[in-house]
Amino acid sequence: MKQRAKRSTWLISSVLAVLLLLSGCGQDLKEENRQDTITPKDDSLIVVGVSQIGSESVWRTANTASIQSTFSKENGYFLIFDNARQKQENQIKALRSFISQQVDYIVFSPIVEDGWDTVLKEAKDAGIPVILMDRKVNVKDESLYTAWVGSDFTEEGKRAGRWLSGHLEEEGRGDETVNIVVLQGTNGSSSVIGRTKGFDSVAAQHDKWNILEQVDADFTTAKGKEEMNKMLQKYEDIDVVVSQNDDMTFGALEAIQEAGKTTGTQGGIIVISFDATKSALEKVEEGIINVDIECNPEQGTYIEKVIKTLESGERAEKEYFVSERVFTKKNVDSVIDDRSY
Repeated sequence: MKQRAKRSTWLISSVLAVLLLLSGCGQDLKEENRQDTITPKDDSLIVVGVSQIGSESVWRTANTASIQSTFSKENGYFLIFDNARQKQENQIKALRSFISQQVDYIVFSPIVEDGWDTVLKEAKDAGIPVILMDRKVNVKDESLYTAWVGSDFTEEGKRAGRWLSGHLEEEGRGDETVNIVVLQGTNGSSSVIGRTKGFDSVAAQHDKWNILEQVDADFTTAKGKEEMNKMLQKYEDIDVVVSQNDDMTFGALEAIQEAGKTTGTQGGIIVISFDATKSALEKVEEGIINVDIECNPEQGTYIEKVIKTLESGERAEKEYFVSERVFTKKNVDSVIDDRSY
């Protein structure tokens, strides 16, 4: 492990420069993008640089909260946090800043899978372990990152497909032609690639499942509503909506309701969602959403496990999967009251 004492002079000068700049500009940083700029007096603190995708969803906000609560001074860490605001160039800039600050670990959730080889090579050359959070990267040399922590997105997609297959059988509709539309998130992201691959693999086993269209809706409520409106106008008969996160689902539900159609356990359109945030689970409980495939945002403790493994001189595993469940009206009561996000 590198000696942490050599960073103290650099951190002091950097923090003073930042404070002078902010006071001169009269700038008020928003809470979501604010960094901890108090130089650690104890050089034994483990410095972790985290680049988050943004704050586009309830899930992402919960993911950030998990990181910030885990990597606190009370727990022995000095956290430098950056919000990339959905732009890869911002994230690459943040990673290079972490490298120049000689942090002990870099943690980031890549906006897209491609385009990381150069900056990750720079981190490796600097001797800084990189831990991927939530999403993955597509690089020629996988030694450029130490470990990945997150969900099995392909399995999530398969779970959605298997649930739909079982549900149709229970309803006596196993032999019917079923028209499906899919709201995807950010094009090129790991979650979109995995969930699409998983669901499509199950759909391929059903000759009468007709996927009408798969569209990019940016993981946001506004875009989810916009794209759902377009598809409702384009396709007269939609039996199933697969929405790859809850925020898009909320937008889709608004569009469906405004079109005079119904959803859920007693409605005309089956709705499959992903993430299992509390607001969405309440709609599962009400029967408005049929099923929600959990994507666990509380990944801070898993990432800390990787860091503690490395701090002890041991080798970390390459992948760490978080635990997740599938929620319907039958079992949602078991978690809804305790859900914090």
